[in-house]
Amino acid sequence: MPLLHALAWAVARLPQGALLALGRALAWIAWPLLRSRRRIARINVDLCFPALAPGERRRLADRSVVNTVVGALELLRAWHAPAWRLRGLATIEGLEHLRAALEGGRGVLLVTGHFTCSELGGRLLGEALGRPVRVVVRRHNNACLEAWFDRSREAVYGPTIGKKDVRALIRALQAGEPVAYSADQNFSYQCAFVPFFGVPAATLTATPEIMRRGRAVMLPLWFHRGADGRYRIRIESGWPGWPSDDPVRDAAHYMQALEAAVRECPEQYLWAHRRFKTRPPGEPAVY
Repeated sequence: MPLLHALAWAVARLPQGALLALGRALAWIAWPLLRSRRRIARINVDLCFPALAPGERRRLADRSVVNTVVGALELLRAWHAPAWRLRGLATIEGLEHLRAALEGGRGVLLVTGHFTCSELGGRLLGEALGRPVRVVVRRHNNACLEAWFDRSREAVYGPTIGKKDVRALIRALQAGEPVAYSADQNFSYQCAFVPFFGVPAATLTATPEIMRRGRAVMLPLWFHRGADGRYRIRIESGWPGWPSDDPVRDAAHYMQALEAAVRECPEQYLWAHRRFKTRPPGEPAVY
């Protein structure tokens, strides 16, 4: 672990152009090892962008895999970069919505999606806000790596919240904290099939109940890396009529809003995830 930590420390301090170039080079070197992820990304893009020509779909899927590798380095920057290295890297719109909600004493559920620069976006937002933005994470099976991941995250986001630890999430919201929350991965429980790029996607329906129990405000949070290497972060004021009295309709609204955000920069969405693993009854597997 000391060697891993030293490498992460060094990568996190690279100039932005060097970090992005290193990520692209590592993707090229590791391309044969990424066969499974490339296959998943291509299936997802084929499903979600049927209007594109086959060659365009393949290029989009492959660019998304490259961005996933770059995102691993952006993750190290998020965890280990000093504040000075992050200055000037982000343009943030709508920060006033978040400040106003927090000043009112309520927790904020920052509803977003799995973009390749998600955690760096959370770190950049926390730097601008002047306080950490808590994150919900998936725990890993390797105890040694998980301990390192958790220590790294806790140093910049505060104590992490496990993906299935709903009580911890609700406590954080009740305490008036901002929490970045992505419920756009495949779910096999408390879910409904709602359209995502026209494909039925098993989507969590419990988000409105989490808001209610946490007495929280919901604000949509989107981000992507621009062609200049800087990050665009946008906080919206909320969705009119959301949540409603229909959790399935609310889940569909979330996927619709996420789809619009993904279309702004589709190659930076995590297409390598098996988003459509759970299928409606009678529908064949796609992976």
